[in-house]
Amino acid sequence: MTSEEVFRRFVPEAAVAYCNKLYQKLNFEFKVKKARSTKFGDYRIHFDSGKQTITINNDLNPYAFLVTYLHEVAHLIAFNQYGRTIQPHGKEWKQCFRDVSKPMLLESIFPPPVLNALVKYLKNPKASSCSDPALYQVLRQFDSQETKLLLQDIPVGQLFVFNGKQFIKLEKKRTRSVCKEVKTKRKYSISELADVQLIA
Repeated sequence: MTSEEVFRRFVPEAAVAYCNKLYQKLNFEFKVKKARSTKFGDYRIHFDSGKQTITINNDLNPYAFLVTYLHEVAHLIAFNQYGRTIQPHGKEWKQCFRDVSKPMLLESIFPPPVLNALVKYLKNPKASSCSDPALYQVLRQFDSQETKLLLQDIPVGQLFVFNGKQFIKLEKKRTRSVCKEVKTKRKYSISELADVQLIA
């Protein structure tokens, strides 16, 4: 499968050529991975070989996949321009993210609700699109798989599974909840936007 065919499978049709152009120009290794509960994608530089790798989860809808791809490409561009001394999500990365995203801010690529949320998000992008509740909620509306259950959707006192471990939701904060792992009795602060499974 060619890189263009990969992008055609995962991003909006109008974004395929641009995504493939970035891939060809920047010459990095690109992998589509099975869903990871802790992240949508990542960028890595292998200092011994100089090889740069970007991975994206395969379960993202086309708009979330594209935003994540641009996020990770911005890391690569920031590294190439500024080296390893910059903060991972500092001002240099934020500017690179805005610059690489700008050609994609079109209604022919993103539906208006996503486009509006993305434009606001890019004014001061966070470490992850799921760190921005407004953008994450809008992107989630376009998930084609069965509806994900988020921690914010379940009540205090409910048992649930997260990352293969059983928890009970104890207390809701603003963007996170205090949860206790059933086995160890340890308490954790978990994002309200975490994907969870109910225990019947």
